[in-house]
Amino acid sequence: MRDVAIIGVGMTHFGELWSQSIRDMFSEAALKAMDDAGVEKIDSLYVGCMSSGLYTNQEHLGSVMADYMGQRGIPAMRVESACASGGMAVRAAFMEVASGQSDIVMAGGVEKMWDADDGSAILATASDQEYEAFTGVTFPGLYAMMAHAYMHKYGLTREELAMPPVFNHRHAINNPNAQYPYELTVKGVLSSSMVADPLRLMDCSPITDGAAAVILCSMDKAKQICKNPIRIKGIGSATGPIALHNHNDLTRLDAVRLAGERAYKMAGATPSDISLCEVHDCFSIAQIIVAEELGFFEYGKGGKAIANGEATYGGKVVINTSGGLKAKGHPVGATGVAQLIEVVEQLQGRAGKRQVENIKLGMTQNMGGSGGSSVVHILEAI
Repeated sequence: MRDVAIIGVGMTHFGELWSQSIRDMFSEAALKAMDDAGVEKIDSLYVGCMSSGLYTNQEHLGSVMADYMGQRGIPAMRVESACASGGMAVRAAFMEVASGQSDIVMAGGVEKMWDADDGSAILATASDQEYEAFTGVTFPGLYAMMAHAYMHKYGLTREELAMPPVFNHRHAINNPNAQYPYELTVKGVLSSSMVADPLRLMDCSPITDGAAAVILCSMDKAKQICKNPIRIKGIGSATGPIALHNHNDLTRLDAVRLAGERAYKMAGATPSDISLCEVHDCFSIAQIIVAEELGFFEYGKGGKAIANGEATYGGKVVINTSGGLKAKGHPVGATGVAQLIEVVEQLQGRAGKRQVENIKLGMTQNMGGSGGSSVVHILEAI
């Protein structure tokens, strides 16, 4: 297979974008990515989106987006893998370029969430409908059970569980596209509304509108048209049980571990080679478990390590320099693509005040449901 690079990125601001439709948002991000790459034409398009039919009554996104962004005639399709839809769209685009089928392919993601009357019910379609959603269990409820299991097994305190959101908000202050770029304290987390014990509102990622897009290109061509292409060095993806009761251990996410192992193997890398990682912190406990599954910390020690500053600037690995899903925002179909944009900008040295020094490799981890699917990308500067 051919080497593949990212040569252009673009995204909208994340937040409550009442004045923009789903096609407006996607086209804004897509055209920014094309302008960043210096290309006027793409060979193919993948649109990551979880639930446009339920949120906006708009399916057939490939046709809609290709036409609206001025690329009528190209092959285009929607990719769905719950909250991992964006990351899986990038994986699909990678495979098309690596195979030699196309030279320049766009992978984007979008979700218009604020227009829906019952967003919780829509998000619940990513859980097991017969055994979870039907009985009234929400995603906060599922992750709350994981949090209780972790706290009981490893002795994590409630104050330590609050630290991932605190650090993510601290990082987001310097992200101009973040939905909530403000400081958050442990007291602020613990005094926020209870959602599903022990998780409170500030433990949970928000409802978000937004879109993001990246341009993938064969490495040979990328070197001709881009000054600083970013190589996709490794990709790994995996599935796990969609229902939480089928997990062997409520403190583990097997799909994340498998996806990470496959990405490390493809990249010829280990966790110690990774300088920064954007992880899927849909809830505070998710960031802790994912950090362990990716090999950054030993099982049972990730929560305390994050609380002690080992996952921020100057620590073992910098996690969620963008602010993560918690502070940057979580328009589910766009999240995995936005994660890659953060790592690309870091590797290119254009992350501003968020810049991580002496970067080796950057990683992203995007996840669907309560670990039903996961995709990992490892990137390096050329």
